[in-house]
Amino acid sequence: MAATPTRAGSATPLIVIAVACLAAVGAALASQHLFDMQPCPWCVLQRLIFVVIAVVCLAGAALPLAAARAGAAVLALLLALAGIAAALWQHFKAAASASCNLTLAEKILSSLQLDSALPDVFAPRASCADAAVNLLGVPYDFWSLALFVLCAIGAVRVLRARR
Repeated sequence: MAATPTRAGSATPLIVIAVACLAAVGAALASQHLFDMQPCPWCVLQRLIFVVIAVVCLAGAALPLAAARAGAAVLALLLALAGIAAALWQHFKAAASASCNLTLAEKILSSLQLDSALPDVFAPRASCADAAVNLLGVPYDFWSLALFVLCAIGAVRVLRARR
């Protein structure tokens, strides 16, 4: 007997997470290209994590199986935790350094070669110390941190709703 796909659980939370992540990347790109707030490798790594969370959530929302949504929520949660770690590292460690050269963020970005494929989006253009700026009195990396925390909470809510 073949299992039938179900629409158990709403796709809405995953779509909201995806839209929020894409809006964050859009805001980062506007900050870079309109207001000359150039990104460091840790900033760009966080952009990449937001994009991957969005893709995972949209894929999970598009699939009819509740298990696919749960899988997407688990992946989104793990990625959000990685984003939290990246934002905290950027604020407390990398921003105190004059150079981000050869850090984990730069190694990941250079190995993926996204900086050459999509330089306007994924090319780091500043040192971590230079990229440490505030938006409305709050460090930019804390805005990113807050959204990663909200993504993690949203993913957990998707997983709990499945029970």
